[in-house]
Amino acid sequence: MSRTLFRTRIKFCGMTRAGDIRLASELGVDAIGFIFAKGSARRVAPSEARAMRQAIPPMVEVVALFQQNNREEVREVLRAVRPTLLQFHGDEDDAFCRSFNMPYLKAIAMGGRTEVTARGLQQMYPHAAGFLFDSHVAGGSGGTGVAFDWSQIPPGVHRPYLLAGGIRPENVHDAILATQPWGVDVSSGIEAAPGLKDGYKMRQFVEEVRRADTQPEQD
Repeated sequence: MSRTLFRTRIKFCGMTRAGDIRLASELGVDAIGFIFAKGSARRVAPSEARAMRQAIPPMVEVVALFQQNNREEVREVLRAVRPTLLQFHGDEDDAFCRSFNMPYLKAIAMGGRTEVTARGLQQMYPHAAGFLFDSHVAGGSGGTGVAFDWSQIPPGVHRPYLLAGGIRPENVHDAILATQPWGVDVSSGIEAAPGLKDGYKMRQFVEEVRRADTQPEQD
């Protein structure tokens, strides 16, 4: 049996150009991410994201990424952009994340020495729609382009989770087979420069994900 029954979802994050969004949609990407975290080279203003949102077709998720943003900043994005999913990368707790009455993903820093357990995640973020395992350390930010040790992903996570951090066309096939994620999240791995996506890399990334999905299941 192949992995086709377990189609890996694809999220392209850090989008800054409408043309890149249109190509991503043509390639069948499941989600488009806009970054509103302060200090990110891929940060966009709510007004910019609102204009680019018009390039996103129906049935493609619109994800708003935050890190240490205050409540009003999040609400401004909700009003302007109308995302369908929120993603938090800071030390936001479950009460803050769910206070906007929208499904949210919580990014989990896997670059440090602290052990991450499925039970701990459930206790800390009981209302999370899913998790995103990223390669940054606690207190840091993602987008480093460096992968973490995939064996650190805790067993028994009974929520959908995305793999991020250092994922690129050259390793996404092996990453999927090694971790069996619900989805993969890529930003720097498909770029020519921060925020500027490379069309060839975007196509190659999607092709490698689909190749992994057609691999025979390992016993």
